[in-house]
Amino acid sequence: MTEPLPPANEPAARVPDAQRNRNRLTLLLIAAFFLVPMLVAGIMRFTDRHPAINRQHGELLAPKPDLRELAPSLADGKPYPWNPEARVWRILVAPRPDCAEACAKLSHELDTVWQLFGKDADQVDILWLGEPPAGAARPASLRVLGPAPQLRERLPRLDDPAGTPVYVVDPNGFVILRYAPGFQPGGLRTDLSRLLKLM
Repeated sequence: MTEPLPPANEPAARVPDAQRNRNRLTLLLIAAFFLVPMLVAGIMRFTDRHPAINRQHGELLAPKPDLRELAPSLADGKPYPWNPEARVWRILVAPRPDCAEACAKLSHELDTVWQLFGKDADQVDILWLGEPPAGAARPASLRVLGPAPQLRERLPRLDDPAGTPVYVVDPNGFVILRYAPGFQPGGLRTDLSRLLKLM
């Protein structure tokens, strides 16, 4: 049996040309699929532009204050060691003694942040330097610390006239992030969730 001839109005030579054009287009699309993201990444790298999702919400501290030799004590006098092997991150609050209503509100926000960690909640402690105010939340993660003037001195811009800042301390005892007064709790949760995944 002979193969059917191409239609009279379409020359036999045109069929291979159409296939060749489709092949070229496919190769160009594949090349663009790999090259365009690399080009965009290169432009972002050299112009120092990064998507907001890749940036932390808190202020990354440099140099990172070292609290390792200043391991605090709990309000009842028991030691609170940093214990890096436990891989526990800390949210540290060191308010002024006259911080009442604003600090009670802050404590409830931090309690919500802690609860949203779900299965990772055991890897986060909330350290409160001094007695929390009346009406403050007291989650299971709360560790009330006794006076620690040397520790307070190492916290950058602690006496902020705008209110009480919040800090994140890594499992080793380094202060790595600062959140200015009035920060969005969701940003703290996002940053700390990313850090927990690294451990």
